[in-house]
Amino acid sequence: MKLDRKEYRALCKEQEPSSPSRRTVPAAFAVGGALCLLGQVLRTLFENMGLDEKAAGTAVSISLIFLGVALTALRLFEKIAKFAGAGTLVPITGFANAIASPALEFKTEGFVLGTCVKMFTIAGPVLTWGISASVVYGLALWLAEVMG
Repeated sequence: MKLDRKEYRALCKEQEPSSPSRRTVPAAFAVGGALCLLGQVLRTLFENMGLDEKAAGTAVSISLIFLGVALTALRLFEKIAKFAGAGTLVPITGFANAIASPALEFKTEGFVLGTCVKMFTIAGPVLTWGISASVVYGLALWLAEVMG
């Protein structure tokens, strides 16, 4: 079967499932907003407990990472993600899930070859590209400053 680009695109479009965006967009907005609101509430709580701004931010990060891992371990994160879609990708909770989920899935293969290795299956490329991009941007900024 020989197809040109136009025919191939039409065939792909025909086979692609439709996205129920009337439901998914509001759900993603609501859940993502709720996670961000929770972060702000925690920050205010920690600051009212006497932590300075930097320490409160650290405590919020730790709390949200714990929440993401706990929801993953209880198999609730997946259910929330099915409902909310991209709303669960709020960086810190989504990243915690991305690390914890493969680790839990492969724990039967042992601690080293299962949990420790698979933990970075998804997160590894994110870390690699994030660190690489920060180095490139840092060098570009430094060069711009040196060159005036």
